[in-house]
Amino acid sequence: MEELKKRILKDGHALSETVLKVDSFLNHQVDPELMYEMGTYFKNYFKNHGVTKIFTIESSGIAPTVMTAMQMNLPMVTLKKQGSKILKGDVYQTTVHSFTKSMDYELTLSKKYITEKDNILIIDDFLANGEAALGAARLVEEAGAKVAGIGIVIEKSFQPGRNILDDKGYDVYSLARVGKLGENLIEFLE
Repeated sequence: MEELKKRILKDGHALSETVLKVDSFLNHQVDPELMYEMGTYFKNYFKNHGVTKIFTIESSGIAPTVMTAMQMNLPMVTLKKQGSKILKGDVYQTTVHSFTKSMDYELTLSKKYITEKDNILIIDDFLANGEAALGAARLVEEAGAKVAGIGIVIEKSFQPGRNILDDKGYDVYSLARVGKLGENLIEFLE
């Protein structure tokens, strides 16, 4: 997605070989027009995948996922990372490791928002090591549903996540594939 690549180059900040900061348009401040365009790209790619619901992990994936769900006229479900007093009992949970934050967290899905008949599109903001996407897919499959595909806003292609998801047979579609990061260096794969 050329508009996203331009925005990453203009407003993104490569802080190291692995950290890309895009908080001015994706996750702290959100550009709704760019999110809508992302939704259009995801909709066009996944429109023939038989998707019944769209899942994302709180919080940075919410904006592009809302726009995709709106355009596909489908329900959106947010997988929770934070503990909650009201999400007890009838839930699916899996442990996910965040390399960015160097910690584990429990990813949680209420059983009332998924059935065995569902074909789920998972959308996330970043793909690096694949842990978040794999955790979301584990929850979907534990419920007996299917993963229709995985949409990624920004993929760090130099990290192993894409290969891990490909090896598991998931259809992964990324809007921007970063091939190399370094201090003040951002290069994309074609």
